[in-house]
Amino acid sequence: MEPPVSPGDPKYNAGRGRRVTPALLYSPQMRLTPDEIQYISRKIVKALLAEEKLEVDSEGRVAEGIARVITDELMVEDRLNEEVREVLIQHASEMQRSNITYTEMFKMVKRKLAKEKGIVL
Repeated sequence: MEPPVSPGDPKYNAGRGRRVTPALLYSPQMRLTPDEIQYISRKIVKALLAEEKLEVDSEGRVAEGIARVITDELMVEDRLNEEVREVLIQHASEMQRSNITYTEMFKMVKRKLAKEKGIVL
């Protein structure tokens, strides 16, 4: 995963002041704003139209649908992260005794819950 980009980094201003990455990466360090999601959605529609892989009556309506799907997918991971935090709070004393860091345990629990729920990360 690419490290977060700070406002001083030249990549930060790519794409008219918006954070643009080669892939849709979403983590607590790197959140996509609603404007960024809309921008990405419009770019997807324009690219598919340019390649003649898509025919639409309304570009805006299709872009809105894509934005909804992206937002829904990002929210799945947000809910999973919240569930992991709740599990870790319940097992905080066990974590202290086992000498495992919060970050390590977070990753382990997240992978386990994602697998159980069929979520692809």
